[in-house]
Amino acid sequence: MYDSLNVYDEPLIPCGTEPVTGYYRDGCCNTGAGDHASHTVCVEVTQEFLEFSRSRGNDLMTPAPQFGFPGLSPGDNWCLCATRWLEACNNGRAPRVYLMRTHKRALEVVPLEMLKQHAADMN
Repeated sequence: MYDSLNVYDEPLIPCGTEPVTGYYRDGCCNTGAGDHASHTVCVEVTQEFLEFSRSRGNDLMTPAPQFGFPGLSPGDNWCLCATRWLEACNNGRAPRVYLMRTHKRALEVVPLEMLKQHAADMN
């Protein structure tokens, strides 16, 4: 696992535990060498985003109990793949981002300024 640091190089804050999120299902957007999709962007999902993701072949609303996945509802916090978030942003469907909960490796895909434009936790 890579260092648990957010986009500000500070300790990563947990993203969500109901449902439990993260590539490692540890509640954080931690990542490592096996996380090829970079599940690093902590968001509050919206219905609009969930429908967009489903239209792209990734249905996050339907439970998949065989994988311990309960399905997401609007308002849930979730660690998204950085490329999916960027795609949603480029299509006007990006959910709000929690910067203090987003792993710094997301910056390899998404510029910080773009994330800040959708930040839920900036003053």
